[in-house]
Amino acid sequence: MIINKFGGASIKDLQALEQMVSICKTQIHQGVIVVSAMGKMTNLLEMLTINYVNGQPFETFLNEFVSFHQTFLNKLFEPNHLVFSHFQELIHTLETKLSKKPGLNFDFEYDQIVPFGELVSSRIVHAYQNLKGVQSQWVDIRNVLKTDATYREGNVDWVLTTGLVSKQFNNFSGQLYLTQGFIGSDRNGLMTTLGREGSDFTAAILANCLDAEKVVVWKDVPGIMCADPDWIPNADKIEKLSYTDAIELSYYGAKVIHPKTIKPLQNKSIPLQVRSFYDLENQGTLIAAFDNLVLAPVYIKKEKQVLVSIRPNDLSFIMEENLSHIFGILAKHQIRVNLMQNSAISFSITVDTNMDRVPNAIEELKKHYEVKYNEPLELITIRHHKPDAERLVTVNREVLLEQRSRSVARFVLR
Repeated sequence: MIINKFGGASIKDLQALEQMVSICKTQIHQGVIVVSAMGKMTNLLEMLTINYVNGQPFETFLNEFVSFHQTFLNKLFEPNHLVFSHFQELIHTLETKLSKKPGLNFDFEYDQIVPFGELVSSRIVHAYQNLKGVQSQWVDIRNVLKTDATYREGNVDWVLTTGLVSKQFNNFSGQLYLTQGFIGSDRNGLMTTLGREGSDFTAAILANCLDAEKVVVWKDVPGIMCADPDWIPNADKIEKLSYTDAIELSYYGAKVIHPKTIKPLQNKSIPLQVRSFYDLENQGTLIAAFDNLVLAPVYIKKEKQVLVSIRPNDLSFIMEENLSHIFGILAKHQIRVNLMQNSAISFSITVDTNMDRVPNAIEELKKHYEVKYNEPLELITIRHHKPDAERLVTVNREVLLEQRSRSVARFVLR
């Protein structure tokens, strides 16, 4: 069994959807297809959620969400097609949710709204595939992918999920299944999500549970590149990556792979292939148990970073108990640290800008420490770094913080 994952760019418009169906016809005959929300629908639903929770008008976002998909449906299907009924049912459920007063937990509200992007897209893609002769079975992933109640960062219940997945996807010989990425549910049936861009992780979870032969992630890039070509135009494609290098790159912020994707595959030696959605002759990048690969420098840029510097109010040393307390506050607000550095009297961290979590964490830290912060910044990571590689990214930039090890150099830049 092979797990194929198609991201939002792969189904963003009619041309992309036609290309996806063509790939399914010629290259995918059994296994599981995982799809994301179409185009930028996740971003749209995030804005809707922010306004909904803050008591601001959200109808414009809702209308745009409905209109975008309605246009798709009208162009692809006859008016009496069953997919219209599925679509209206999902929109009714979403509108019912939005008619109620929001709770105080933003992350919970997020997970009850944003997954509708995947639910709607999977219905449309499934119906269109079947219309074009690619027969598949639609599966509601919420029934089988179970997490705890950590909303927006659901932790997978592997024992329960493995049993449910094995039972649901039980026809390995010739059945093609289509399901949603990014989402799951807790033990109470409430929707959860796996973290932004979590559809790759969904594919890896299914592959692990089903002992899949391979995972193929279809992207609008040739494969995993040494850098974002929009940033460094002459960036080369990486042909092969070890699991370890892939984990490192995703941890540091490489956008092609979700950070949690690799480990479930590595645990069962399942290869991951990142392929071009448009260039089918290109085999992309293969991630597997490779040893002794020699790689050129790889550049990773994370934008919208906040550098937070923390020091005791009495200028005493930063001790273990201070660090434990600081990390307790960060964990409470579900903030992931991208880089950390400490001196005798201060502790600095770099984190993603987050409109609700970071300000709240800073306010709590200020009750106990002197806190200063700078934003917006960039965090540049160079794996397999060399002096000329460092100069390429730091020239004419203000370096606020830098950190080096044998294989990695990192810079916080303004």
